[in-house]
Amino acid sequence: MTNQQEKTTSFFEFWPNKLIYAPVAIQWLLLSIKHRSITLPLIANPQLTLAGMVGVAKSELMAQAHSECLAAILDWKKLMVTESPITEQASNWMKHIKDLGLDFPFVCKPDIGCRGSGVKLIQNIEQLQQTIESYPVGTALLAQKLASYEPEAGIFYVKMPNEKKGKVVSLTLKHSPEVTGDGKHSLKELLQKDARAKDLLHLYQGKHIEIWDKVLEKDKKLNLIFSASHCHGAVFEDARMHITEELTDAINTIMDGLPEFYYGRLDVKFLNLDELKKGKTIEIIEINGANAESIHIWDKNSSLVASIKTLLWQYSSLFKLGAHQRSLGHKPPGLIKFYKHWRIERRLASYYPDTD
Repeated sequence: MTNQQEKTTSFFEFWPNKLIYAPVAIQWLLLSIKHRSITLPLIANPQLTLAGMVGVAKSELMAQAHSECLAAILDWKKLMVTESPITEQASNWMKHIKDLGLDFPFVCKPDIGCRGSGVKLIQNIEQLQQTIESYPVGTALLAQKLASYEPEAGIFYVKMPNEKKGKVVSLTLKHSPEVTGDGKHSLKELLQKDARAKDLLHLYQGKHIEIWDKVLEKDKKLNLIFSASHCHGAVFEDARMHITEELTDAINTIMDGLPEFYYGRLDVKFLNLDELKKGKTIEIIEINGANAESIHIWDKNSSLVASIKTLLWQYSSLFKLGAHQRSLGHKPPGLIKFYKHWRIERRLASYYPDTD
């Protein structure tokens, strides 16, 4: 938890996305006119539906991985919620999961995600049954191996046209906040005294409703979230100063195992920062495509101007990549296709349970 005197957030960190992305929307319109296509960025990663911008399954991308990329991605299995009894589904799921060499605990999350929604740590069969029951019939979920390491980072990768190798343009450490009990105050009271957490109570209460008003025993540590997503309360730290040639080389080797992928962010687990800088012990949770952000912009010390410049650079890069792919014969999709996938993502996200 944070000290009351420390700076805990940037002044714009929790502004509405529409406000932060307003300059991007203006730039998108201008670049659409310049390139004579409003959907040109949606072919930046031509082997991925809509380049991974919206409403695209995680399994579509991960199923394309081979070589070092396949080896780095944590083992996963796609499973469907059906009309069968919940106990029967859970039993059948566990057979598939054990065939993959996995067992409790493992991670369960929607195949079509939305800002970290619906991610669950499954510890036992009862939790698996509850998770399956919380989704509508027809939803695709991913069961994935739990990472070997706790530290997590977002690595933003871009490979521009005619470049032999890509670059790591952003590195961000993700911290899951925790609270330590004092034997006197409830969880709610402890968070109300914290400079950062007091403004995010609505994010944490639902995850800890059963102990919200209970006193935490002295020195007991409690992780407030499992999934290190910014919109669910994680703290992001700009780590671009730790980008090394070794890390860049390792990421290029990994991304060579994903066909025609030029733009996106890898969410990874690793042993420690020294190992990460050497490009070692990297376990990939997932890879995001054209919808990805350079998440160092959510560091508490980031400036609004620098963050907007970063976003503008990202989306201008998407247009450049799209223009290059169009010159190679790829055709930008129509707006109707984009709208349909956006509607799918929005509809599914409205059903997803709270993230752990």
